Amino acid sequence: MGAMSTDTVLVVDDVPDIVDLVATVLAFHGFAVLTATSLAGAREVLAAHEPDLLVIDVMLPDGDGRALCREVRAARPRTGIVFLTARDAPADRVAGLTYGADDYITKPFEMDELVARVRAVLRRLHPDGAPAAPPDPVLRVADVALDPDRYEVRRGGVAVHLSRTEYELLHYLMLNEGRVLSREQILDRVWGTGQRSGSNVVDTYIGYLRRKLNALGPDLIRTHRGFGYTIRDTEGSP
Repeated sequence: MGAMSTDTVLVVDDVPDIVDLVATVLAFHGFAVLTATSLAGAREVLAAHEPDLLVIDVMLPDGDGRALCREVRAARPRTGIVFLTARDAPADRVAGLTYGADDYITKPFEMDELVARVRAVLRRLHPDGAPAAPPDPVLRVADVALDPDRYEVRRGGVAVHLSRTEYELLHYLMLNEGRVLSREQILDRVWGTGQRSGSNVVDTYIGYLRRKLNALGPDLIRTHRGFGYTIRDTEGSP
């Protein structure tokens, strides 16, 4: 048997034989394993458990597994995500990683490779070999601190007064520090799926947020033209 692990993995695939095989092998290597065969089933599992890593098929009977990836990445940024899919085109790989996956394995695959990839992602998440300690609820990027418990934002110790929408926008950006978020992702998260994709509301509120933050320091929000935005510390960046 391989090295034991205390990590929990959720396997999501609509083919029962694949779910059983992957679950059996991961359990053999010491992982605690949860399973689901649909997006709905995966969401039910996630409502009751906090797995350390998800192995997700892209093509599921009730939707695209990348939607689940996006939800998990927004709500649980420290959870590992590995796509397991028959879609092997370079564009599919890029799309999967853009949605926030840590790795992308194509079918057919070797079980030893899957186990090795899962372990590699978990090592990056927990470099000391132990599960991560409960995170500090305060999010920080450079000298900006967002406290979700107090619904408070400060820059350099000075309070920044934001509207609810500006706060939610900053919160989402900071949860995904360094990750480029598309306008569509931001619309879905901050305004909900009912907002028209062609709207310039994201650009408008990025402008509002920038003005308030930049009054107290350098610009931390990067524009990626034709795609979206990211927030990152300007120190040492190109």
